[in-house]
Amino acid sequence: MNAPWKSGGPGGRDQFAAYMCDEASLDVLRPIALEMGWQPEKCNKGGLRNAVQSLSITASPNILLVDLSESGDPLNDINALAEVCEPGTVVIAVGQVNDVRLYRDLLASGIQDYLLKPLSPGTVRDTLAQAQAVFSAPRGHEPGAAKSHLSTAVIGTRGGVGASTLATSLAWLFSADEKLPTALLDLDIHFGTGALCLDLEPGRGLTDAIENPSRIDGLFIERAMIRANDNLAILSAEAPIGTPLMTDGAAFVQLEEEFRQAFEMTVIDLPRNMLINFPQLLANVNVVVLVVELTLASARDTIRMLSWLKAHAPHARVLVVANKIQPSLAEITKADFEASIETPVQIAIPYDLKAASMAAKLGQTFADTNRTNRAGAAIRDLSRLILEETGEARSAPGGPAAKPSLLGKLDLKAFMGKAAAKKETAPR
Repeated sequence: MNAPWKSGGPGGRDQFAAYMCDEASLDVLRPIALEMGWQPEKCNKGGLRNAVQSLSITASPNILLVDLSESGDPLNDINALAEVCEPGTVVIAVGQVNDVRLYRDLLASGIQDYLLKPLSPGTVRDTLAQAQAVFSAPRGHEPGAAKSHLSTAVIGTRGGVGASTLATSLAWLFSADEKLPTALLDLDIHFGTGALCLDLEPGRGLTDAIENPSRIDGLFIERAMIRANDNLAILSAEAPIGTPLMTDGAAFVQLEEEFRQAFEMTVIDLPRNMLINFPQLLANVNVVVLVVELTLASARDTIRMLSWLKAHAPHARVLVVANKIQPSLAEITKADFEASIETPVQIAIPYDLKAASMAAKLGQTFADTNRTNRAGAAIRDLSRLILEETGEARSAPGGPAAKPSLLGKLDLKAFMGKAAAKKETAPR
């Protein structure tokens, strides 16, 4: 999470600050802070609410100790704290509720530890020493710990070939099956169906980004994107038809950059006409999924787009996917199509009107609804091929992982948790 700019900056951040509700805890904490070379004056009276108010106007410390004793909703208040903290802040919570479920929920939200009152000097000392080690460790955005990211653009050669259906399905599979934090960017500003396929309201996030590119940062991403599942967030729009797209494309490039910092996967539903005005959109894309149909018009446009991609995005791996295949009704055969474009069709997805209708009625992605039919299996094959082509194929994580800081965790989790009940309560 990137909080709004505040005085102090990264170089002027305090090493430590604490906000405690009672004098007894402060009496334990101040001598330990002095031992560790920190200013005891940074141990402030007042709990979580005071911390949020103070950090909204000053730079966050490296290590923050905050008292939840007066909080009526600790999990929600932790999210409020995350919105005013700087990236990388290590947060330790203190409270008087001895509840295993609360403890686990707080750790899952991204805090480093939860200490019970009355505080023990030995426990506090050990916890702060561990927090120091965590803060000093390399982070994902630092040179010592490069963060992998895979960006996939899905482009249809003709309108109605099903590119948006494939884009939403791929994003869902990456997030639900592979457990990868995934962003779905629907760049059909006026008529996009990304949110609609997921039974979500698109919001104003994308249009706000286009109108004010300077606002785009980690905090904007958290607030603007809509949660679809635990690992998937979407940014799309339904701009008024009478409002033309007025942008030089800077907002789209900035969004892609922020996605690389906050997610492991990006799926871009990219209308073909966007390539004409904004070729820079493919500058950092790893894979291009070119969705085609077996028609003469599609063959012509596929040839043109393959040539364009070779000239403007030679670094990207291009996968040609034939969608809605009906052999008995096709204008040209698959073999003739491949011969004309001089490129093999990597994946052929059969046409299944009944399956598509069912997915639409349920407000779910095609791949999620149809896990056993041939079309659904072909889309899953495509998702695996994308990962394999870039050397990123992996199974769902199951081993132990390094514990993230509060802000490192909430980069993805905080804004997703705020809309947790949205999809379940939405009318079908």
